[in-house]
Amino acid sequence: MIRLKLHDLRFPPVDQASPEGLLAVGGDLCPERLLQAYRHGIFPWYNDDQPILWWSPDPRAVLFPDKLHISRSLKRTLRSNAFTLTLDTCFREVMAQCAGPRPQYPEGGTWITGDMLDAYTHLHELGYAHSVETWQDDRLVGGLYGISLGSAFFAESMFTKVDEASKVALVKLVTQLQAWNFRLIDCQQFSPHVSRFGAEEIPRSVFINHLTHALTLPDRRGRWTFEIL
Repeated sequence: MIRLKLHDLRFPPVDQASPEGLLAVGGDLCPERLLQAYRHGIFPWYNDDQPILWWSPDPRAVLFPDKLHISRSLKRTLRSNAFTLTLDTCFREVMAQCAGPRPQYPEGGTWITGDMLDAYTHLHELGYAHSVETWQDDRLVGGLYGISLGSAFFAESMFTKVDEASKVALVKLVTQLQAWNFRLIDCQQFSPHVSRFGAEEIPRSVFINHLTHALTLPDRRGRWTFEIL
């Protein structure tokens, strides 16, 4: 495993990652390093009591926007207009909610550390990180956040306080990304949850090829707003 140096933003080739996907340790969460990581298919994931760990798993879970699958029950929820959706209105709150306690993790999502909250909020201020908010009766009940580079979106985490609130956020985001001709949504690791929306596993080498192609398009920086509802 490679130990990163604070003054050197370079990462080792992703094919040097361990079988579990661990590539490097150390460094920091400055914007330049984070953006460099995402552009090479690498992301940080670690707990408060660990050094910064950098990952590039193989295979990789991705959702191609044109392959989005919406269940019948979720289609009914979307038609009901039970929620109001916004983009980039309270990024830090969405990320903090993603770090909060959940039934399966009662002590909280500890991998979203305080340092990560500050670092990704900074990326949001720079126009690279974005949030989707789901509202019900003026109350934030769900949402997600991630990073946008070129025509790739890197989904980081989501939360929900009301049934299907985060699912609606994801569908609305993917629909908007389709309209903006985004080519790739990185889901990082495969799970039954993301598979329900059409996510699939592809070899890391194939993912890197898709990512390289997506990064040839200009970044959509700045505050986002929904153009399709």
